[in-house]
Amino acid sequence: MKKIIALLAVVGMFSLQGCTSSVSPAGIVNNNFLSTVYETTSVNFLPTGYSINYTFPMAIYPSDVVLVYRLSGAVNGNDLWEFLPENHYFVDGTRNFSYNFNFTRNDVQIYLEGNNLSTLDPAYRLNQIFRIVVVPGSLATTLNTKDYVGVMAALKLNENQIQKINF
Repeated sequence: MKKIIALLAVVGMFSLQGCTSSVSPAGIVNNNFLSTVYETTSVNFLPTGYSINYTFPMAIYPSDVVLVYRLSGAVNGNDLWEFLPENHYFVDGTRNFSYNFNFTRNDVQIYLEGNNLSTLDPAYRLNQIFRIVVVPGSLATTLNTKDYVGVMAALKLNENQIQKINF
């Protein structure tokens, strides 16, 4: 009798398991996980506020990780995306300013911090473009987060899947 109950329990466990996947307007399902990339329009950091805040269309999962990259130029015709935090230093080696970010399940904040930001060269304050990448927690530990191109390849996302957002 015990063997029959054990056998039924095992069969029941296998028959009740199933694969589920959900798709939301906030992202794209790839390999059974949800990944999203947002690109900002030109962002201006002004003395009235050296930060921007973006509220996600839907709350991200508690295990998700948010990565932020800044467009810092181009190399051989390819965009160069710098991983945040991104620090800039004076000639003497002390930190001048940094781009940084924090996030919750509902939003991400990107901000400048440092010495006398009002005198910072406008090239570092005005017309900045960022990409916000939402990565499933199970995948985030396997990625080289500093490599934007590698992250996009691992997520199996391409440029036409990036969602543009306005500020």
